[in-house]
Amino acid sequence: MEIMCHKVASGHAVGPALVTREAISFLGNVNPETGMVIDPAHELFGQSIAGKVLIFPGGKGSTVGSYVIYQLKKRGRAPFAMINLRSEPIVAVGAIISGIPLVDRVPEEVLQIESGILVEVDADQGIVRVLDRSS
Repeated sequence: MEIMCHKVASGHAVGPALVTREAISFLGNVNPETGMVIDPAHELFGQSIAGKVLIFPGGKGSTVGSYVIYQLKKRGRAPFAMINLRSEPIVAVGAIISGIPLVDRVPEEVLQIESGILVEVDADQGIVRVLDRSS
């Protein structure tokens, strides 16, 4: 399946999907040292975003969240790519300064992708491909 999208931050990545229907506040929801979702009230609590294609509606919270994304990247704990329904400035800036491919303006059905399915994000071409289950 191919999904057309809008490039927010350049790049190309392939990885297993990690999907949530909840917005993410990188400052508060995610541990910048481990990449683990640490907010017990969040749908992804206890899961790592490292090495995933993180699919979520968008970000929320403090502008420090951009720096948390950058810290995740520096520590090798960042997602390979991110997909939003609508990116907002916190996530967009974090992705851009960290070199993480980020796309948005995808149909809401993208939130129905099953976590673990292999997803390719080609931000420069404006395409998301749902490939197969990762190993």
